[in-house]
Parts: sequence; C-alpha cells; structure tokens
Amino acid sequence: MNNRYRAMQFAVTRVELRDGAKGVRYLQAQQPLGPYPDRITDRMAHWAQTCPDRTFMARRARLADGSRGDWQHLSFGPAWSRGRAIAQALIERGLSTERPVVILSENSLEHAQLAVGCLIAGVPFVPVSPPYSLVSQDYDKLKHVLATVTPGLVFAQDARYAPAIAAAVPAETEVVLAEGHLTNRPNLSFSDLEATIATPAVDAAMTASGPDTIAKFLFTSGSTKLPKAVINTQRLWCANQQQMVQSMPVLGQPPLVLVDWLPWNHTFGGNHNFGMVMYHGGTLYIDDGKPTPALMGETLRNLREIAPTVYFNVPTGFEAIANAMKTDPVLRRNLLSRVKMFFYAGAALAQPVWDSLYESAEAEIGERIVMSTGLGMTESGPFAIFVTRPEVRSGDLGVPTPGLELKLVDIEDKTEVRYRGPNITPGYWRNAQETTCAFDEEGFFRSGDAVKWIDETDVHLGLKFDGRIAEDFKLATGTFVSVGPLRAKIIAAGAPYIQDVVLTGLNMKEVGAMVFPTPAVRQLCKLRADAPLANVLSSPEVQARFQDIVNELARTATGSANRIARLCLLYDPPTIDRGEITDKGSINQRAVLGHRADTVAALHEDRLHHIIKPTA
Repeated sequence: MNNRYRAMQFAVTRVELRDGAKGVRYLQAQQPLGPYPDRITDRMAHWAQTCPDRTFMARRARLADGSRGDWQHLSFGPAWSRGRAIAQALIERGLSTERPVVILSENSLEHAQLAVGCLIAGVPFVPVSPPYSLVSQDYDKLKHVLATVTPGLVFAQDARYAPAIAAAVPAETEVVLAEGHLTNRPNLSFSDLEATIATPAVDAAMTASGPDTIAKFLFTSGSTKLPKAVINTQRLWCANQQQMVQSMPVLGQPPLVLVDWLPWNHTFGGNHNFGMVMYHGGTLYIDDGKPTPALMGETLRNLREIAPTVYFNVPTGFEAIANAMKTDPVLRRNLLSRVKMFFYAGAALAQPVWDSLYESAEAEIGERIVMSTGLGMTESGPFAIFVTRPEVRSGDLGVPTPGLELKLVDIEDKTEVRYRGPNITPGYWRNAQETTCAFDEEGFFRSGDAVKWIDETDVHLGLKFDGRIAEDFKLATGTFVSVGPLRAKIIAAGAPYIQDVVLTGLNMKEVGAMVFPTPAVRQLCKLRADAPLANVLSSPEVQARFQDIVNELARTATGSANRIARLCLLYDPPTIDRGEITDKGSINQRAVLGHRADTVAALHEDRLHHIIKPTA
C-alpha cells in the first residue's frame, strides 16, 4: 500500500469480465466466497462462550434532564442468556413469521437484546423507522408497516411512542415497553420478557432455524411508493458478513470497536454494522448523536472518548467531523489514534470534505486514513461493491464482493448494475407483484443504479457511480441529463453551503436546480442567528455567494445537459411524511419533484423570487 496511508489490507483486487447478449456483460471477483454459518446466532453463541465478559453493546444512560451520562455495558455472556430467556417468551406466545415482533424503538440496549432473542427463537423482527412514530403526523407509513407484517408483539422504548401506538397498533396486539407504561392500554415490561425461564424449546427452535429462515424484515425508505418489506434471511445476512470480511479483512482483526449512530431499521446500521459486531465479536458503542446541528455535539463527545477501529458514517456526518477536527485537538487525537478505515455510504462525499479529513490526519499522525466506500442496497444485504485501493475519488465504487455476480446492462446511454448471489433478498414480503418486477429473466436483481468504468483500460479498478436510471431525464431538445454526476458537482462547488440538490428540467429547454442549504448559510449574512431562514436565503450576502457558485458552474459546463441555467434556494425542509427524505438524511429526487411540482414550474417560468441565473 502507498505509505501515505495507515496500513490496511485490500483482499479483492482482480475480477473476471465476460460478455453476454448484446449490451450485456457479467462481472465477478476472482476470489471465491468462503464458508459462512447457517445462522448468525452461531457466531453470537461462539462469542458468548469464548469471551462472555467482552462488551457487545454499550449506551450512555439517559439522565432525568434528557441528557446522556455514563456508559452502560451489555456483555456477550449476559446478552446470550437474556436472549435465550426472551426467545422462550416469544415461543410461548406462538410468534412466527406470520406474527413477528415489531420494534418501534431507536437504537438501544433493549432493542439489541430483543433482536438477539428473536434470532434465537427463529421469529423475525421488524425494526421500524422511529420517525414513522415520533415525527410523522398521520402515521400512514407506520400503519402500512403493521398491516403488511401483522405483528404478534410490538416493542417500544418508552411512552414517547404512545400516540403512535394508540393510532396504529391494533388493540389485540401485545405491547412491551422498556421504560414506563402506557395510560391508554395495557403493556408488559421488557424486564418481564427477560425474566422468562428458558427451556429446551429454545434449543429446539434455534436448531430448527437455518439459512432460509427469515431473520428480519427491513422496510425500504418508501421515497416514491409505500415502503416494501425486504425479506432478510439468515443466508443473506451471514453470506454478506463473510463477503464483507473478505473484502475488508480489517473487520476480522481484533479488537473491532464501532461508535455508531446509524439506525438499525436501515440496512447500513442494522445489517452491516449490527451484524458485524455479532459476526466478529466486536463492540458497538451506540451513539445517540446524529449529523444534525442539534445532535452532532453528542457524536463529537463520544468520539473524543471512545476510539473506534473502523468508523462508518454518511457524508453529512463526515463533513461535520472534518470541520470539527480543524479546531478540536482532543477529537483529532482520539478519533485518529487507532482507526484503520473510514467508510461512507448513502450519498456522494464531496471531495473538499475528503481532502479536509486527509489534511487533519496528516497533521496529527503523519499519514492518511483510508476513506473507502462502495455500493449496495437493502436488497443486497447491503454490501455489494467495494473500493479496493486507497487512492479513491468521489464517485468511485470498486469491484464486486466475493460470491456476488454483477450483470451490466446497457439501457440507452446508461449501464444498469444488477445483482445475483447468496446475499440477495428472495423478494418482498406479501408483495408478489413487486418481487416479480424486481428480478430479470436470469434472476438478477434490478438495482436501478447506473455505473461506468473507473478506467475502461483496466477493469480491475472497477466501477464508479453514474446516477440512478430512474432519476435521469431528457430535456425538450432530446439531450440526456445525467443527474448523479451533475448533482455531485453542484454539491462540491457549493460546499459547505449545499446539503443536497434536486435537478429539474424534464421536457424543458434548460436544467434547473432546487437547493436545500446547510445551516452554514447563516454565517454568510449579517442577520440575527434566529432570523427566519427565508430572510437568510434572500439576503444580499447569500444571494451573492450562490451567484458566484452558479457562475462557476456555468463556466465549467460543456453543454446544456450539465449547465445550471436557473437555481433557487428552498427554505421549506424536506419531510419524511412526503417521502422526500430518508432516515439517513438523503434526498429522493422523484419525491421532491412530485411534491413540489408548483415550485418546479415557477422556477422554469420565472415566477419565483430570487431565481439565480448565470451572469457569465
């Protein structure tokens, strides 16, 4: 490896490419997939026996004022014995695939413990996005989730979930709370589940489960339609964990320590990271922070105290950390002390953020930390494609993980990547039509992601992102607009003032952009800190800065397909009820365009105030 980087081994560096029918090629790693267990609980049982006192999960205690205090630890031994007790309680209730456990809680020790119990019992669990309960005003998505899976038991962390439970959970469904009680209906205490005495029925249930047993249902974000329940089998989860460690051998090098906020209802946090600590006997410190202005301080606090060995986040999180490290020596020293790899997913990471992380690392420890990424989705476990070299640029994806075959299909002037392998979902629960549509005639899952070669002369470098097939559009002139690369270019040009961008112009003459700004825009103007965002965005200072950005984008444009002819700043944030934003904070282009069609029309008809157009 280049000695500019802290040592990290890359295992998959060679691929095989073969031609298929016209416009079709197949790509796979030369390295075969190694053996993996039938159940992820086999690994959990191993660690409970060999290192029972090692911390499995830890979370700061919630104090009376709502803040977080000292760390509370859950070790592998107690997690396994309590999991067996919970499994017995689930078995006694007759819970099953048809009547699974729904978890409304955020990440917590009780959430983790209940998940272990479900896995031992062979009863699927369904972690639901907390905003469906705590942010949503109509609870429509929560009602849809419950109607889809028909739970036999619903767990919530505390009474904050009471309104959602009252509105959406059927009266006959048993409810369990970790803390407090409900005033409008009976509920059981989580401690009652843990107090159940395990019997031989627990061992029998675990033995009866296997690779085809459904471990959980993970709901897609539902950005354009109602969320779909992705079936996650034991095979999918175990195969994907083995694929991950073969692509990233650092995961198998103890100690594995994560500091992680990523929500467990999402595949990145719930499969990738939660599964990682189960598979490798690692430790996960639950971070109650989040990459938002209100909660990022808690993440930075945790990273000043707990040194991860690998660190995962989304681009907005890495941007906040990069900015904080410039002036926070304690954060730099602790975070960089033993971390061997940074990994981001969910959206493109702007190159300036990347460069800032490198600069801080070189100043602090004299070398860079490898920043890696890849491509995957809920339906692929999620790990699918991974960058296998340290010299990475924004947009690079890499090569397929062992055991996964990619099918590259030319669609007009784009190439869609499709997946087939043991880590691919068998389909969507109780939705045969969507399942049928999701797979092609050869059994490959249609990802909808477009890719192209990093270097057409060297396929071993792998692929890079080329947008979403469904997001790209044509102008009235017939010119094709590639949304992904153009969006990334705008975000980079506007850093650190642009959170995300939605491109407009379908069947119109020009490309437009609707921008969701970051809180940093307030630093540009002279208004009070609590001034309405609409006033901030219309201030001369902010308008002037974005005029410069639009002019620079126009100067580097090569044609109408990548020239931003008009731009507006949105003060109305995206909402989860409308499906405009996911748990990770990523924007769905189609949902925003659909719900803000009037704004799109007004932008292109010059009916909006403060439309910014190139002046050069």
